[in-house]
Order: sequence, then structure tokens, then C-alpha cells
Amino acid sequence: MKRTWHLVLLAFGLAAFSGALPNLSAQDKKGEVVTIDGLKAAVPAEWKDEKPANRMRFVQFKLPKVKDDKVDAELVVFKGLGGSAEQNIARWKAMFVPPQGKTIDEVSKVAEIKIGKEKAAYLDVSGTYKFKEAPFDPKSKEELKPGYRMLNIHYEGKDDPYQFRLVGPAATVEHYKKGFEDWIQALK
Repeated sequence: MKRTWHLVLLAFGLAAFSGALPNLSAQDKKGEVVTIDGLKAAVPAEWKDEKPANRMRFVQFKLPKVKDDKVDAELVVFKGLGGSAEQNIARWKAMFVPPQGKTIDEVSKVAEIKIGKEKAAYLDVSGTYKFKEAPFDPKSKEELKPGYRMLNIHYEGKDDPYQFRLVGPAATVEHYKKGFEDWIQALK
């Protein structure tokens, strides 16, 4: 009888305690730990790790589409690509056509952030994405993708430069923006 009573109390205690646990969203849960330039942080669990599509890509994730978006977003970290922050920002802006009546600078926001203890340049741009399967191949055909958004970071690491790119339909990118920024800030 005492044993049954203890089990009942334990069940009530667990039920009461479980109500005190935080309700974690999928972005709050931790996924794979990624190391960038000796800095480490876990990505959100809902990011799906993928094999990098080519040698220029250091790591790559698929971020599942949300709302009415038709395709997933993609997060890629490139390692060792050249160009200064200013050159890369200009190149990234050129990958977009702004909405009619706007300039690219009106639909872009550039900020300075920190990764670890180092400064990095952060670009947020939206409009029609000029997608190319092989961006550096002049024979690669351009496909226009309206309603897209891209978050880019240029970071000068100790040994190599890194570029972070989150690109996809605007609603999906907005959904993952906080998790992306939290992951970048967590790199220590």
C-alpha cells in the first residue's frame, strides 16, 4: 500500500514539474555543433545538415519552408573565398533586383556585428533573386526568383575569410532569421 501511495505521489510530482518546463520551439532546441575558425556553436535542431554541393562550400543546411512558400531556404558557409567585406557586399547586392520604384540600397541593410571578438559585416537584402546554379560560370543561366531574401555575413577569420549566406523565400528567411543571428552570436 505504501509503495502504491509513493508511486501516486511521484506521478503527481512529475505532472506538476512537467508544467514548469519551458515550452521549447524547434528553433530553441539544439542541433549539430559547427566549428568555424575555431569557434563553436550548435545550430537550431530544425536545420537539416546536407553534404556541401561543391568544394567552395564549407558547411550547408536546408531550412524547411514555412507558410505558403514553395521551396526551402538554404544556409551555406563558404571558406577561403576572396574579396573584402565591401566587395562581397557589392557582389551580394548585385544578386538582387529591387522591387519596382526602389533602389537596391532601399531594400538592403548593412550592419557591423561581432563573431567571437572580431568584427564582421552583415547584409540583409530582399527583392528578386538572380539565382545561378554555378555563379562563377559565365555559361550558367540566370533564374529570377521574386520574393526572396538573403542574409549574408563576411567574417575575416584568423586563417581564412568566411561568408555566411541564408537565402530563400522571404517568409522562410524571416522565420529562421532569429535562429541564424542567435547561432552567429553563440559562436565562441
